[in-house]
Amino acid sequence: MLVLASGCTHPDAGHDPALPFDPYEQTNRDNHEFNRAVDRALLRPAGKGYVAIIPRPVQKGVSNFSSNLSLPGTIVNNVLQGRLGEASQNTLRFALNTTIGIGGVFDPSTEFKLYEAKADFGETLAVWGVREGAFVELPLLGPSTERDAVGKVVDLFTNPLTYMVQSPEKYYGTGASVASRLGDRGTYGDTIDSILYESADSYAQARTIYLQNRRFELGEAVPEDQSNDPFDLNTEGF
Repeated sequence: MLVLASGCTHPDAGHDPALPFDPYEQTNRDNHEFNRAVDRALLRPAGKGYVAIIPRPVQKGVSNFSSNLSLPGTIVNNVLQGRLGEASQNTLRFALNTTIGIGGVFDPSTEFKLYEAKADFGETLAVWGVREGAFVELPLLGPSTERDAVGKVVDLFTNPLTYMVQSPEKYYGTGASVASRLGDRGTYGDTIDSILYESADSYAQARTIYLQNRRFELGEAVPEDQSNDPFDLNTEGF
């Protein structure tokens, strides 16, 4: 994976840094149309149904549970990035929410102002100096970059709970993660719909929002012409 990441495509010297680096645009647009079709037929109605039927406290509990189960993988990335203070903070958060929070259904850590220090392997690669590479839109997974695409694959294997918990309990986290994402789709439906179905060019709009948001998260430079986007870029991707 590291060899693959090191081979991320790099723009030519004459490429305008204010423009997205998108050498695979036609393939990306095809994937984007596929993702829109899946969203229109499945994710959007399922998300609306989820938030309409499931009580808000239950939605919050499922989201908390999913987030808590993902924390060990986050801690691994904290360590790989050399951020041991953040790793300790997340470890304490995981311990409190798993015990006092009844497996993570409740979130007492936030009440103690012990917030999650988020990290993923795409960020780890950035810390290690791997370049961003070209923009890609992945089937079902949505907007990404070559670096983050490798990170998504590696993150499937970095959570120690994957190897410690036996079946069928090991699949509870997957189910909670899917439900949590459906909740996000329903909760932020108007904003997502405005991007996917009301934009003049939904692909270009989604690409701009993703790249600006991701670079902001990683503390990387944001091209000047993307700095005034009307959407809140501190929310998670869709």
